[in-house]
Amino acid sequence: GISSPMKQLFNRIPRAASTALPVLIRGESGTGKELLAREIHRSSARADVPYVAVNTAAVSAPLVESELFGHVKGAFTGAEQPREGVFRSAHGGTLFLDEIGDMPVAVQTRLLRVLQEGVVQPVGSEQSIQIDVRIISATHQDLEQAIEEKLFRQDLYFRLRGIELCIPPLRQRHEDIVLLAGHFLGSSRHFTVDAMTALL
Repeated sequence: GISSPMKQLFNRIPRAASTALPVLIRGESGTGKELLAREIHRSSARADVPYVAVNTAAVSAPLVESELFGHVKGAFTGAEQPREGVFRSAHGGTLFLDEIGDMPVAVQTRLLRVLQEGVVQPVGSEQSIQIDVRIISATHQDLEQAIEEKLFRQDLYFRLRGIELCIPPLRQRHEDIVLLAGHFLGSSRHFTVDAMTALL
């Protein structure tokens, strides 16, 4: 079953889904932040259009801008083909930016412009391209502390947290562990009784 804290959180999904405001999901690693983001998208008016997820911490710093905003051919060494980037891939839909707290400050500045103006500018291009994307971001970091340490832009923080949802840590909701583990392993896998006992 689903724990009481998660039921309360899921009760907030209809409000989050009914607006185009950015959503910031906070919680420790492995607590199901992307599951929540997918559910918000699935419950929204954008459910039939793209949902694109990117873990900004998993992309090397020099390539983050290209991953997000795309690039034109020849924009940098190795850019032999143009790339549209995840913002354009998600046009009309939802873009989930996981581990937003790990994003380099220079990229944060470009992301802020996207949120303010609704345009992206591919790396190496002077052209601004209009986009319509709903942003859901997530972090396990203390963003307020990152702001104090000049590692995260305060203006971007306020833009991203149109709606803020906090996922309780798994140690406070043991009954969700098997549910999440099943999701991460895939529905075709099953747990033995011993494995479930070890998880709990």
